[in-house]
Amino acid sequence: MALSQTVPTSSGLSNLSLCFLTCCFVFRFVVVYNTTDFMVAAPIFGYLGDRFNRKIILSCGIFFWSFVTLLSSFITKDYYWLLVLSRCLVGIGESSYSSISPTIIGDLFTNNKRTMMLSVFYLAIPLGSGLGYILGSIAKDAGGHWYWALRVSPMLGLIAGTLVLIFVTEPKRGSADHIAGRMQTRTSWLCDMKALAKNRSYVFSSLASAAVSFATGAFGIWIPQYLVRAQVVQKTAESCTSQPCSSKDSLIFGAITCVTGLLGVVIGAVTTRLCRQKTERADPLVCAVSMLGSAIFICLIFVVAKKSIVGAYICIFIGETLLFLNWAITADILMFVVIPTRRATAVAFQGFTSHLLGDAGSPYLIGLISDSLQESYATSILWQFLSLGYALMLCPFVIVLGGMFFLATALFFLEDRDKAEKQGIEHQLNPNIVSCHSS
Repeated sequence: MALSQTVPTSSGLSNLSLCFLTCCFVFRFVVVYNTTDFMVAAPIFGYLGDRFNRKIILSCGIFFWSFVTLLSSFITKDYYWLLVLSRCLVGIGESSYSSISPTIIGDLFTNNKRTMMLSVFYLAIPLGSGLGYILGSIAKDAGGHWYWALRVSPMLGLIAGTLVLIFVTEPKRGSADHIAGRMQTRTSWLCDMKALAKNRSYVFSSLASAAVSFATGAFGIWIPQYLVRAQVVQKTAESCTSQPCSSKDSLIFGAITCVTGLLGVVIGAVTTRLCRQKTERADPLVCAVSMLGSAIFICLIFVVAKKSIVGAYICIFIGETLLFLNWAITADILMFVVIPTRRATAVAFQGFTSHLLGDAGSPYLIGLISDSLQESYATSILWQFLSLGYALMLCPFVIVLGGMFFLATALFFLEDRDKAEKQGIEHQLNPNIVSCHSS
């Protein structure tokens, strides 16, 4: 994302092509390009993760991701669609560890300890995102071209995949829930999907996750550009018409994303742990309150940015911190309401839904709305700034909708959790009975 200001000029791509390519960076999680059509990647790994050795699948996915990312750095502008294809293929690796890793943690820990361990895992999202802005800019500057950023991360991926193979032990499914070895009967994929579709807590929390993804995807692409335009309007900076453009705002936004992500995940885990002493519905309620609070501060970004960049950064800091509170908690909700033998499928389809309805299209949609608003005022710098702000105002509305979905999750959370626990007990009494009508 940090490279979005440098790729167009250095690669010869238009803004529309860059936007489509950026969406493929996000959309890669959902689909993988084939000679005939797009194939769904995440659900496949969800299916495999519920039935085969997760450690092997995880490491192979990481190695494939590293290999494809490295190869994509050698593609020239004459083969733009090959670059698009490589970005989509990256989803094979990402889908593997995004779908499988949380289920391994779920089989190692339970209750408050599982919440903390999931929090540690999900710290990698904001940390990696923030470092991506920073290290991506550094690698580009050091190498003299944007593609050098794509040659750094594969090395880290190879190290990670090797460590998984050597040190990670494959836990038995349900071991943390004391039903390891008893849940050996496998249901069909259609049976699993039918059960998940009837799990209201799972459905509503997945839709809420899509709302978060919508906002973060749009912010990652457009907020740095919005702040640049704000400074041009304030006459504290000049519009960049030729390379190299300043990457200061991308670096600041990346640092804020990194810090707020760390704070949000930690605060979310601690807050949920404390609130569980007061109510059993703590998990979805904490998510709902944090999202509704986040929407307020994100709205304020577009109020204060015209006069104060510092004020805008403060609103971004608070808004993102509240928005990131729910990452680990959402995964924990899933662990509570879905039985161990369906968790990989559940995680995969939750990711599929959140990206398909969220960040796969939100950057393009925001850009489309902004372009439509400024169509008649193309020469006005002020209107270019305002039109992007008006388009980004869609994000807090979507976040509020996500908060409503978490409130709906709270209504059914206890019932769905009890159903999952009951089915686990039934498995202990009769391991051969598996229901398609429960979690």
